[in-house]
Amino acid sequence: MTNIEKQPKMIRIKPFFSRESLDKPDLFLYGELEAFFSKIDSRWLKGKRIGITVGSRGIDRIAKLVKATVNAIKAYGGLPLIVPAMGSHGKAYQNGQELEILGYLGITQDTVGAPIIDCQETFLMGNTPNDLPVFVNRIAQELDGWIIMNRIKPHTDFSGSIESGLCKMIAIGLGSYEGANMIHKTAIRRGYEEVIVETSQFVLEKLPVIACVGLVENGIGEIAEIEVFSKDKSLEKEKLLLLKAKSMTAKLPSENIDILIVDEIGKEISGTGMDTKVIGRIMVKGQKEPESPLIGRIVVLDLTEGSHGNATGVGLADIITRRVFNKIDIKATTLNSITSSSPEQGKIPVVVSTDMDALDVAARTLGIELEDARIIHIKNTKNLDEMEVSAPLLKEIRQDQAVTIVGGMRPLTFDSFGALKRI
Repeated sequence: MTNIEKQPKMIRIKPFFSRESLDKPDLFLYGELEAFFSKIDSRWLKGKRIGITVGSRGIDRIAKLVKATVNAIKAYGGLPLIVPAMGSHGKAYQNGQELEILGYLGITQDTVGAPIIDCQETFLMGNTPNDLPVFVNRIAQELDGWIIMNRIKPHTDFSGSIESGLCKMIAIGLGSYEGANMIHKTAIRRGYEEVIVETSQFVLEKLPVIACVGLVENGIGEIAEIEVFSKDKSLEKEKLLLLKAKSMTAKLPSENIDILIVDEIGKEISGTGMDTKVIGRIMVKGQKEPESPLIGRIVVLDLTEGSHGNATGVGLADIITRRVFNKIDIKATTLNSITSSSPEQGKIPVVVSTDMDALDVAARTLGIELEDARIIHIKNTKNLDEMEVSAPLLKEIRQDQAVTIVGGMRPLTFDSFGALKRI
């Protein structure tokens, strides 16, 4: 590959979207749980083993939120346990992977004050009225009660009145590999929302769920709202919280982009490595592709350590670096892509040696000069608080919306090895 001779001029901006947040969400959650427990007959909590669901995503201050939940249960005499609820993410074939993922999120027995149960075994809980088999983690048979906790947000593979949240945590997360596989396989024919709701409501009827905790993040990934409610209100509450989440979601400041540079993708960032609703690409059979944004080439520069090699979603990119390719665990990525019935998302894009080569290829395959390209450079699709945009694009953006300019215009900066300076 040839080096880029004419660097595009870039400027850092802060787009405008909601930054409403809770100052100390862990203390807020503790107070909400305490108030909730005080309104129910919580005496039976004493001496009971209570599971707390924790997924694989990088939720804002998740370790502190889990610890607050642990402390609230202990305050009423309960015995809290952390249950990884990750569907197929934790490499179902490899014991201990879920503990590594939780450790990366800062969740260990020492940090949250409760043991972590590492179990991938499932059992058939039964069949729904529509004859859909429901698989649940074996631990569900052993615990006395549950706190279902998860972030509620738009899903990367479909749109509906419920998407990614409590219902998904119950149906897919607690379903482990077999449950996740059944959901994705059935959803191809019947649709995700219908299958997830049907499965989750079946599980809720049988599982001793004490409370549900819905978390909503703002446009920069900070906890903005927390609600604690009973399981009989979970579906209604989740629908309302999803509307709130969608109103706060960050997006790219343009709907027509030549090149999107993504510093990193990862499973803790999004279930598909990068948020499909942000980049305007889903690539799931039977699901309608977003109308915007329209991006000519997506360039991915790195894979996070927190992904543990699971590069599901890499197929959404057009060009990746050798750095990304070398970090991919083919077995984990294949398993996750097959389980989610989206092999397209696990395909390997064009691989080039350096970041500089990747941008050169992106421009050349679009038939444009890089210095004239409409470029956006982001850290990842979760952290959109600040980004870089090229000079041609900045003029259009400022005509349509208010943005804050941070610093002055400068060329893209590469080191001697062709690595781009990160956001």
